[in-house]
Amino acid sequence: MRSRLVLMHLFEIRIILFCLPPILLATTLEPDQKSILTDSDWKKLWMRSGINPDSKLDNNNIDTSDNPMFEDSEMAHNTTVQLGGTAFLVCKVSGVDRVGVNWNQISWIRRRDWHILSSGAQLYTNDERFAILHTPGSNMWTLQIKFVQRRDHGMYECQVSTPTGIISHFVNLQVVVPEAFILGSGELHVDMGSTINLVCIIEKSPTPPQYVYWQKNDRLINYYDSRRDISIETTPGPRTQSRLIIREPQISDSGNYTCSASNTEPASIYVFVSKGDNMAAISRRKTSSADRLAAIFMHVVAPCILVNTLVMRHIYLT
Repeated sequence: MRSRLVLMHLFEIRIILFCLPPILLATTLEPDQKSILTDSDWKKLWMRSGINPDSKLDNNNIDTSDNPMFEDSEMAHNTTVQLGGTAFLVCKVSGVDRVGVNWNQISWIRRRDWHILSSGAQLYTNDERFAILHTPGSNMWTLQIKFVQRRDHGMYECQVSTPTGIISHFVNLQVVVPEAFILGSGELHVDMGSTINLVCIIEKSPTPPQYVYWQKNDRLINYYDSRRDISIETTPGPRTQSRLIIREPQISDSGNYTCSASNTEPASIYVFVSKGDNMAAISRRKTSSADRLAAIFMHVVAPCILVNTLVMRHIYLT
């Protein structure tokens, strides 16, 4: 009887030692703690308590076939989002209810700084751009990031704690910044009365921009300008193309023209409008004047010089 009591006390002590590490750990973790325990860390805690986590007894009591698993076929490993857009990082876990895993054991972690962003539906960040999208009863936990910034790029981990360890699903978030460039060099020279034809290309945009804006000297050019000789034609696509056409430009149309779209690096070109025909006429007038002067010299001045030279020579010889 006494030996049986001793065995019972030993069993109770063993249970206390088994439960003590996670209890102590739970009291020390803070919501904004940026580090987590790996499988090896947990095993060290169990070993210090005199328990072998790899013992045959534990393995025989757990059916690993019922463990939660990720539905990889419905989850992306790479997500590309435009600067300023919204990112949706999906984590879909099946089999959680079968083994009694608490939803709070599903977490999102930013690997760049090991920041625990969420645990279950609870957020652990003051950044209001982050949110957890989850419908009660569903097995999908989506990390939403609004107004994506450059610094948001990198690896994110959806982590689930199971009876046999931790399973993880990784999503790499890529943030792209669309770029605009105008065909041609940095300057364009046109004559009055001709046509200004500027073509702007928008690249590196996951979704075509809804609008492409043209500005002259930082002033927006309206799509439906009061001048009938100004038009803007935009063709959306993987390489969105926008064309600005100004017919019969005037000197006042000279200036710096800029093309841009939402969250896009803009591009600029300087347009010079000159009086091309007048300059040509002035040049022609100058040429004809020079020709007349040359003719006068050949027919009037040159003979006079020749006669004067002959007279002076005759006087000198006599």
